[in-house]
Amino acid sequence: MRLSSILIIALTFFAAAVVSLVAANFSVKLIEETSEIGVRDALDDAGMTWAEVQADGLQVTLAGIAPTEAVRFRALTTAGSIIDAARVIDEMEVQAQAAIAPPRFSVEVLRNDSGISVIGLIPTSTDRDAAIERFKDVAGDTSVADLLEQANYPAPDGWEDALSVAISAIGQLPRAKASVEAGRVTITAIADSPEEKVRMENSLTRRTPPSVELTLDIAAPRPVITPFTLRFELDEEGARFDACSADTEAARIRILAAATRAGVIGTARCTVGLGVPSPKWADAVEKAIDAVKRLNGGSVTFADADINFAALPGTDQDTFDRVVGELETSLPEVFALRAKLPKVQDPNEGPPEFTATLSPEGQVQLRGRVSDSALRDLTDSYAKARFGSDKVYTATRLVEDLPADWAPRVLTGLEALAALSNGKVLVTPDTLSVTGNTGNPDASNAIASLLSGKLGEGAEYDIDVTYQEKLDPILGLPTPDECEAQIEEVLKGGKINFEPGSATIDASALNIMDEIAEILKKCGDLQLEIQGYTDSQGRESMNLALSQSRAESVLNELRARRVLTGSFTAKGYGEENPIADNKTEEGREANRRIEFRLIRPDTVATPEQTTLESAAQSGDTDSETTQEGPTDEQN
Repeated sequence: MRLSSILIIALTFFAAAVVSLVAANFSVKLIEETSEIGVRDALDDAGMTWAEVQADGLQVTLAGIAPTEAVRFRALTTAGSIIDAARVIDEMEVQAQAAIAPPRFSVEVLRNDSGISVIGLIPTSTDRDAAIERFKDVAGDTSVADLLEQANYPAPDGWEDALSVAISAIGQLPRAKASVEAGRVTITAIADSPEEKVRMENSLTRRTPPSVELTLDIAAPRPVITPFTLRFELDEEGARFDACSADTEAARIRILAAATRAGVIGTARCTVGLGVPSPKWADAVEKAIDAVKRLNGGSVTFADADINFAALPGTDQDTFDRVVGELETSLPEVFALRAKLPKVQDPNEGPPEFTATLSPEGQVQLRGRVSDSALRDLTDSYAKARFGSDKVYTATRLVEDLPADWAPRVLTGLEALAALSNGKVLVTPDTLSVTGNTGNPDASNAIASLLSGKLGEGAEYDIDVTYQEKLDPILGLPTPDECEAQIEEVLKGGKINFEPGSATIDASALNIMDEIAEILKKCGDLQLEIQGYTDSQGRESMNLALSQSRAESVLNELRARRVLTGSFTAKGYGEENPIADNKTEEGREANRRIEFRLIRPDTVATPEQTTLESAAQSGDTDSETTQEGPTDEQN
């Protein structure tokens, strides 16, 4: 019995131990799963899905590659908020970091009348002392403030070129700011005039290498217009501005819109400038242009606040009175209106005239009537001073009973003619007309301001000036002589060859044709002769025909390259005008050639005759009052 009791007690203790062991194992498993799931969920909620969680008993191991050390520490903190931090085992690694990026190199350069300031960060590879010395050369007597810092990193691509461009640009611009980055330069500057702005832009663009991106912001001041002038005309030739001025961009748009309603076709030019007599300038101009349109023709001229309004001859008097009355009533204050309805002139009546013509070659002819010998001498001297003493031909006659203001009108006309490249001035008792061509897009405005200021209030004048790009010196288009010289330079470096005995251009000469075509596209309208020559071998008639065919082949090649050839001619000269000895092969090769020659007039074209000049040729001009001028051969 005693043994049985002991066995029962032992079995009881054993059973209790087994049960305790099973319960302990279950508890550990429960704790492991709960800890692992809790930590993993917390890390996932924090966006750290890269972390791996492994529970082993009471310990929780974190593994994986953290993006940064800060993220690794945040993962440990997150896990420690779920379980005891002492139970967390850190086996995480940190991703290798890239090398520290180099700084952004840049320089700001400011130049004004006080000197030059240079501030920014440059690489140590840049020769700082040499750069500052270049700035000092530019500054001259003024100072250079060196506020540059350096960093020991490699210079990025395009840095040195950009810095060199900026130093060169600052040397050309007395008031400017240059911002320099690798491969990029931004220039902000002020020009004294629109012409100076164009010159600066062209110069800077030409000097910038392809590796540098250049951004230009060059401002030109608005011109001061004195008097503030506008002239609008509507007649059988259509509607047009002889001069147009506006005080703001909004006013310019309104004025051009009114002109379009009145019949102006295309884009008219209207200069925005300073000097407007009233902020309601656009209101007055719009109403005046509308009045001209309602009368189906006429002109309106503004000179500051003075308005001269003229209808076409033959306009109905009642309609004229009504339109002018409504215009005068609606005009803003300050503006004063003078209206005129011209009488219909007798076509057989010949009014006194004075004409001055300026040829494209610069020759000036003065003809017509003057009031006395003093005025004749004065106009002759004035013209010679303006155009050159060897270029003026005077053939004027003395006539009494001319208007009292004849002298200032004649001299004003000559001054207006000087603003043209070629043209004509006609002075009559009632009006002064200026016609011609110019390379200045603002010439009409300048002439209108001149006539308004010199002729006085109520003066009638007409301006028909055409702007031509080829005459504009700002655009830098080559002259005909320069075009001819450029083509000669191309032909010195290469020759237009043909297949033997043929008019077909050899393939080796096609690049030369491309170069010549590019030159001619920039030259505009030229009177040009393409001349073909051969050597002396063979019959003369065959050589002449071959040279003609080759000249025409060159002309056709230019047409194929979209060159405007309407004013070109092709002519073969055969074996004429040899430039080398035909007895040698080298000489014969030289004589087989194509030349490009300008067609030059032998004499200066005589201007279109006026009624007075026709009468003068029939004997009406007093020979004693006609000064000796050059012959046709001298013109």
